[in-house]
Amino acid sequence: MNPELPILELVVARHVEDLAWLGRVPENFRITVYDKGDGSSGGMRLTNMGREAHTYLHHLSERHESLAALTVFVQGHPFDHAPDLHKTLRALAAGTLTMTNFHWLGFLAETDDPRGRRLFVPWSKNPDRRELQLDSFHQELFGTPGPTDYRFFVGAQFAVTREAIRRRPADFYRRARHLAGNFPLAPHCFERCWDRVFFADGTIGRLPPGQPTAYFKPIKRLHPTPVTPSIHGKDLTAKVGLAPPSPLPLSAVPEN
Repeated sequence: MNPELPILELVVARHVEDLAWLGRVPENFRITVYDKGDGSSGGMRLTNMGREAHTYLHHLSERHESLAALTVFVQGHPFDHAPDLHKTLRALAAGTLTMTNFHWLGFLAETDDPRGRRLFVPWSKNPDRRELQLDSFHQELFGTPGPTDYRFFVGAQFAVTREAIRRRPADFYRRARHLAGNFPLAPHCFERCWDRVFFADGTIGRLPPGQPTAYFKPIKRLHPTPVTPSIHGKDLTAKVGLAPPSPLPLSAVPEN
């Protein structure tokens, strides 16, 4: 292995967000910012298309041969969906938290159907009630029919190892990058299947079978049925400060 390659890297997909929070990231991390906004971050400029999916895939394709051992992918303001991000980064830097393959970041595990009718269609930020075309997207991206349900963590943020990324060639990520900029509502499709990109299932051990929703953050006035969050069977509650999750009815889930 090239000794000059970093062990940890944080990739940030910025548009216009204030990145002052990067000052709190442990120095163990190499920080790479891709800027699709005004360029004031000093990061690498990219054309404003395809949202964070296009940004992540640019990194995955262009840096395929120079990846960190573990890369964390986040948006410019990651805390709405991953309020414990700093705690997680500190645990990774200190070596008290290790990850293999793929791990979703965030506190809300959800389930959607191939047309997005359960989550995307009624979403408040989708006033036109557009449907996703996850079935067609899945076929075009992976060359196989998609599942009947997509189980994922809301927010399109995750950590993934170099080995998991390299399960697919750079050309796959280049094709996926093109899809991110050209397929209808592609970023929302990618959000639901990032783990599948890396031949992983990021909800195993975290979103119980048959349970469509799990909430990993305390909510006042709710009486949760705890499900201990874990990565590959290891309890994370004490390690990274995750609160035990509880299932919520969809109506109680805060807007994205």
